[in-house]
Amino acid sequence: MSIADLRREYQQARLDEGDVHPDPLEEFAKWFAEARSAELIEPNAMTLATATADGRPSARMVLLKGVDDRGLTFFTDYRSRKAGELDANPRAALVFYWAELERQVRITGRVSRVSRQESGEYFARRPRSSRLGAWSSWQSQVLASRGVLEERLREVTVRYPGDDIPLPPDWGGYVLRPDEIEFWQGRESRLHDRIRYTRAETGWRVERLSP
Repeated sequence: MSIADLRREYQQARLDEGDVHPDPLEEFAKWFAEARSAELIEPNAMTLATATADGRPSARMVLLKGVDDRGLTFFTDYRSRKAGELDANPRAALVFYWAELERQVRITGRVSRVSRQESGEYFARRPRSSRLGAWSSWQSQVLASRGVLEERLREVTVRYPGDDIPLPPDWGGYVLRPDEIEFWQGRESRLHDRIRYTRAETGWRVERLSP
């Protein structure tokens, strides 16, 4: 079978304007809870798309680590490519795709760094190995070899033999404040349901989009 012939029919659920919450973050919380209940592998995995100041895009998978009234939070090395692009062009897009539920959520908005206190509180909850890894890796920088990375890990393991590992100076979180969120539910004959929320002066405007 050729790639062009790969397809499946979507028929698990439907999405109606009258059934969604007026606040898209509340609707997202409901969808995310359903993804967790379905025991999907890493339901918090999301595509993060960024762009340089002159518009060159890049995308990668990252993990959602929080949702609240501000928006959606994730963490990274501030020396990484994504961080450099967010500092120069603080707008981004997120995509969640839960194939087993035939659902997709697309989110765009403005991104800002969270406080160092918030980054530290999250960092302290990470496994010890992940905290040591954050000290060992200068994300997105060129490595001469794998051995260089492994030697850094040995050095920081000796430097921090216990569980008291401080927050690295170049590591922390971002929060994306949504200005648009689209919920997509797969339907038969490719006539999918698409409900878009757009931030307005007061509240959110809710619209159905053509598939």
